[in-house]
Amino acid sequence: MQIKVAFMVMMPESDPEKHIATVNTPVAELTVVCVKDIEEAVKMSKELVEKGIKAIELCSAFGNTEVARISEAVGKDVIVGTVRFDLENSAKFMKLAGL
Repeated sequence: MQIKVAFMVMMPESDPEKHIATVNTPVAELTVVCVKDIEEAVKMSKELVEKGIKAIELCSAFGNTEVARISEAVGKDVIVGTVRFDLENSAKFMKLAGL
């Protein structure tokens, strides 16, 4: 049995209707989705949970406040985690992304 998990990236000009993909492995079904802002992230998180997602990993663009909003929106039975870059690598990423 596969567990359904998601990785969410917040980046300007993203459209979750277009910028979404799913990868299947023997253990997990991973959905990767890009959103443009926190409002879209909350909405998409709820939709993912309705489709059976049990864990959501958020990119480093999500701060503590945004993580709390998503955790509250999806409920206590869904695992919500974050990826963090150290300050030096975060700045490098922003430069690479043109942000």
